[in-house]
Amino acid sequence: MMRGIFFLSISIISEAVGTVMLKLSNGFTAIYPTLGFAICYLTAFTFLSFSLKTIPLSSAYATWSGIGTALAVVLGIIFFQEEISMLKIVALLLVVVGIMMLNKGTTRSDQSSEEAASSTSNVV
Repeated sequence: MMRGIFFLSISIISEAVGTVMLKLSNGFTAIYPTLGFAICYLTAFTFLSFSLKTIPLSSAYATWSGIGTALAVVLGIIFFQEEISMLKIVALLLVVVGIMMLNKGTTRSDQSSEEAASSTSNVV
């Protein structure tokens, strides 16, 4: 599981950096940011697929997209002087809380499924 979390972290960071490169590519007219975008997104999807070997799809994708979105907002604020407001901060907090709740629910249902599978295998 730790390996999956590590792979998911690399995927999220790559996706966020790729999104910054997409902005810098100026509609794919600047070659180096366009190449950076392609490399980052290839890396992001590769490591996301590695993480799916040990992390359930619902948890991995929700975490990837939610944290990636939050990170892109923060990077936009830092590098592109995008506006920050209380509404934006609250929205980001809601995204993070939603991901935590989803992952908590997934963990419980995974444990219940494992317990049910083990009790069924013991009966047979």
